Amino acid sequence: MRLIKLIVSLSITIFLIYALNNRFVIQGSPVPPLGKFLDPFHGFWQNAESDSLPYAERIDINGLQDAVQVYYDDHGIPHIFAQNDHDLYMAQGYVVAQHRLWQMDFQTYAAAGRISELIGEVGLNFDRLQRRKGMVYGAEKSAKAMESNSSLKAHVEAYTQGVNEYISSLSYKDLPLEYKLLNYSPEPWSLLKSALLLQYMTDNLTGWDRDVQNTQAYWKLGEETFYKLFPQWPAGIDPVAQSPAQWPFEAFKKERPDSIAIAQTMIKKVHPMPDPDNGSNNWAVAAWKTKNGASILANDMHLGLNAPSLWFMVQLHSPTTNVMGFALAGNIGVVAGFNENIAWGFTDVSRDERDWYAISFTDATQSAYVYDGQEREIQKHYETIKIRDGHPYMDTVLYTHYGPIVYDHNFLSENGRDYLALKWIGHHPSRVQEALLGLNRATRYDDYVEALTKWDAPSQHVAFASTRGEVAIRVQGLFPLRFKDQGLYVMDGTDPAFEWGDFVPTTHYPYQYNPGRGFISSANQHSVDGDYPYNMGWLNMEHYRNRRINNVLNAYDSGSVTPSDMMALQNDAYGIRPAEALPIFIDSLGTGKHANVIKSLQEWDYIYSVGSKAPTYFEAWWRQFEDLLWDELKSDSLSLSYPSDYQTIALLKNGFPAEFYDHQGTPGKETLQDILAMSLDSAVAVIKAWEQEKAMEATWGNYKNTSVVHLARIPALGVYNIQVDGQSKTVNSTKPNHGPSQRIVVEMTSPPQAWAILPGGQSGNPGNPLYNNMISLWRDGEYLKLNFMLDADPQQDHPLVQTFNPGK
Repeated sequence: MRLIKLIVSLSITIFLIYALNNRFVIQGSPVPPLGKFLDPFHGFWQNAESDSLPYAERIDINGLQDAVQVYYDDHGIPHIFAQNDHDLYMAQGYVVAQHRLWQMDFQTYAAAGRISELIGEVGLNFDRLQRRKGMVYGAEKSAKAMESNSSLKAHVEAYTQGVNEYISSLSYKDLPLEYKLLNYSPEPWSLLKSALLLQYMTDNLTGWDRDVQNTQAYWKLGEETFYKLFPQWPAGIDPVAQSPAQWPFEAFKKERPDSIAIAQTMIKKVHPMPDPDNGSNNWAVAAWKTKNGASILANDMHLGLNAPSLWFMVQLHSPTTNVMGFALAGNIGVVAGFNENIAWGFTDVSRDERDWYAISFTDATQSAYVYDGQEREIQKHYETIKIRDGHPYMDTVLYTHYGPIVYDHNFLSENGRDYLALKWIGHHPSRVQEALLGLNRATRYDDYVEALTKWDAPSQHVAFASTRGEVAIRVQGLFPLRFKDQGLYVMDGTDPAFEWGDFVPTTHYPYQYNPGRGFISSANQHSVDGDYPYNMGWLNMEHYRNRRINNVLNAYDSGSVTPSDMMALQNDAYGIRPAEALPIFIDSLGTGKHANVIKSLQEWDYIYSVGSKAPTYFEAWWRQFEDLLWDELKSDSLSLSYPSDYQTIALLKNGFPAEFYDHQGTPGKETLQDILAMSLDSAVAVIKAWEQEKAMEATWGNYKNTSVVHLARIPALGVYNIQVDGQSKTVNSTKPNHGPSQRIVVEMTSPPQAWAILPGGQSGNPGNPLYNNMISLWRDGEYLKLNFMLDADPQQDHPLVQTFNPGK
């Protein structure tokens, strides 16, 4: 009996020792080594910080040349003052890592297709896709471009050293919480990791297309119907820049072949892509139109709402630079912001920056493919994907001269017949980091123009305002010569006629400078009208936010616009789409059921307010209406897309193809009235079921459920059901897990004044008060007044001043 007790006791002890010192998985969820994790002196308790700025006041850092001062305000925004550029960027690397190390590290794992190393087999398909898209392939080219510029290389290496100095100072107790939860340690930072972060952003903003869907819709619908439903130039567009009477250049041309063979693909499901609503708003108002006689710039970039926040607010000051704004955690300088002379901000151009080519192999060995009647050798890249708690996965990616073959018999091509190679601007060596530093230091319009000559991808509308009262916007980013509709479909990879041409000269890019209306603006709409002589390859263009912004700005009188007006416009929740669609719906529906719903919609002011139920009724009705209307474009064997909302409403106004009113699931032949009645019935049923399931009223705020989600999808570290006005197609473009990732308004007085906000906070530590302290301000349309310091001022009241000294 004693022996049995001894064996049981020993077994329990061995189990506890194992459990406390090893990671294991319960029902698919990883559990960290509990001994280390729960240790009150070293585990997660050390990440609970009552002090929002728990950093040492004096730190010796190896590699610094002189002392650096870092002044913090109450919201954790650092103002870094250095005596030379090397120290400035080294200190920036140290400070950003101090706040956001896990975030910047994790995002490079995601960019490189290494998530499986951290979370196991559940991340395998994501990693395979990242490898097959050539994410590291493109980042390595950009890293080499950085290294070819000796000055830029020195700055990035200084930043890298700053990050690594911080990493080397950490023990287990100092690690960010996520390292403890996922049970791994940070890798040394590198120049390639900085390039991977830029690649991550390029993929976010250019990694979306409809080539496969367009190809399959073309063959299903026929040419005439396809172009009616999916026009490149819909009527009534409001572009960023109107064409002048004569463009001041002679355009280059790429000849269209006499006959075009559009590939016939049978792709059932396209690969996962970034959110199609990734975009932004920006505008700038000329000095003569503002109340204080100073130009005003506004910018809010619409991306995933994640914790930690994507952006990090910072001021950087050295003898060559004094800039403040939003930095990307892991890259030097400021991405969007202002200095003593200019301000700038971005929106995505939303044009097609990647093409697909159908590849024909010469034989079953797949060692060569056909191009221009000749054989070309395939380059094989062998990818080893490490999997936590599993065996490594070996994937072979075939490379053509276009780029990697993403779809093949092993991945996504379910019929084993379609082999599609990707040609993407993200595989071109990028000089974006160089362009950003040029903007950081620009003092006038010509400097802004010069800096942007180095901007290649992603293509952006770059807004500008200066202390001289100027405003401007340029459409910036490399785009190749293409003939009309080239890249709209999957192209024949054997035919050199489908190759990209040379890149269009930057001097031929559209722009506006001090336009007569007194402002510039962009919101992901068409950059130019149809008179522009180049094929821009439009993709997923926006048609609502831009018109609302222009309508509001046009209505202001000379000498009237204030920064507060611009903040209000950034938070505007008026919906042009329901204003244009609902009258058609209600007039065509006639009398019938759901009188209370119709009454609510008739009384609606088209503002997407969180407490209103009318936006919920409209959005549910619209979604059901689309599904019934475009049921011909549903297929179990093909990937197809619906026409845009804008084009759908235009067709309803101006003559809809009657055959689409007929619902395929009924024996009868429906009319528009029938489709509207059926879809309203479905919408009301959907909302009722939602209310029963959620046990709450389907007000717009509840139904939309805007949330800030943790990067690693750890539920306890997110913020959910944020009651923020707006919808994806309003100026305040909010939806679940997506919206303005920052907001800034800059008045170009001397010195400039600025107001900004994040949907989160400065800290990356969930246990820090500054982790999500700005969410309520962001939700309510409030801003922080930024303290733009012209000189180091130790007399100001700062909650923390850090001094970095050269290490011994």
